[in-house]
Amino acid sequence: MSIDHRLSAEHEELRRTVEAFAHDVVAPKIGDFYERHEFPYEIVREMGRMGLFGLPFPEEYGGMGGDYLALGLALEELARVDSSVAITLEAGVSLGAMPIFRFGTEEQKREWLPKLCSGEMLGGFGLTEPEAGSDSGGTRTTAVLDEDTDEWVINGTKCFITNSGTDITGLVTVTAVTGRKDDGRPLISSILVPSGTPGFTVAAPYSKVGWNSSDTRELSFQDVRVPRANLVGEQGRGYAQFLRILDEGRIAISALATGLAQGCVDESVKYAKERQAFGKHIGSYQAVQFKIADMEMKAYAARLAWRDAASRLVQGEPFKKEAAMAKLYSSTIAVDNAREATQIHGGYGFMNEYPVARMWRDSKILEIGEGTSEVQRMLISRELGLG
Repeated sequence: MSIDHRLSAEHEELRRTVEAFAHDVVAPKIGDFYERHEFPYEIVREMGRMGLFGLPFPEEYGGMGGDYLALGLALEELARVDSSVAITLEAGVSLGAMPIFRFGTEEQKREWLPKLCSGEMLGGFGLTEPEAGSDSGGTRTTAVLDEDTDEWVINGTKCFITNSGTDITGLVTVTAVTGRKDDGRPLISSILVPSGTPGFTVAAPYSKVGWNSSDTRELSFQDVRVPRANLVGEQGRGYAQFLRILDEGRIAISALATGLAQGCVDESVKYAKERQAFGKHIGSYQAVQFKIADMEMKAYAARLAWRDAASRLVQGEPFKKEAAMAKLYSSTIAVDNAREATQIHGGYGFMNEYPVARMWRDSKILEIGEGTSEVQRMLISRELGLG
């Protein structure tokens, strides 16, 4: 019995639609946004009108009724052209809206998800802190329940938070210590904080190596008060909830990394057919041919990995190990392909007018964000029963 890994007609139509959007709308404009370190509001609005922010959510909440495979397809096609746009979508869906969908109350879902699904509003995912990155269990932000006012009082700092300071950011879901277990370990909960809440301060955008058109900021909370009803999920279960969100998010990042890796192939093939050296197109030389062939092979394998993990998630099967492997491999080969694409382009690969320069700068964060490569290896080892 054969197994058909090809996409369904609906998924293939989506992929082609986003591919066309990426090449016709994103590609001609994103370079200028990137150079100015400017958030591409007009592109994001168009993505919202296309329904991309609502892809994996039910129609009853304003979504498109799709699945995580559909989201991954959109992310891969966008990242073939630009990662800033792709990570804006990934964070808006996987990190901004998904915690509310997975763990929020019905009231929270109906209040927030329609705006998040339409792209009218972006949400942030406040997990990382200056001293709690990979070790998110070391969270120091606190939330104390004021029984007199029935409000959470939040104090602390979050860093490297995507989509947290745009003009259309509407909320950040933050993790905070809300108590202690008998053995002294923290009880971490998730709390929804609307933008503009008094005491909630958003810093200026970071100066980053890459993702220059993505919004990334530090957040501070000084006696920030929100209603008790803003608790997302069970009290004390916030850490476990966010681990689930990160498992899913790794599939999305893997799709994005695969797109960047494939984009490096696309640009290298194009350049190799145009650039001449020693009287021939450089694509006629075996050294360049083999380099590009290896890049294509790596992108192909990465695509199979993230699609397999996504399929397991959609089917309700265990996917933690597969998501970690997909994220680890795809992020590694994204860096590899970006380096090779830059080499193939020679001096032009060092010029920002060429997309591969942007891809080279954008690739490294993929080995760090949503769990470093070392964390992925740790997760895989644990799933194998080691350690």
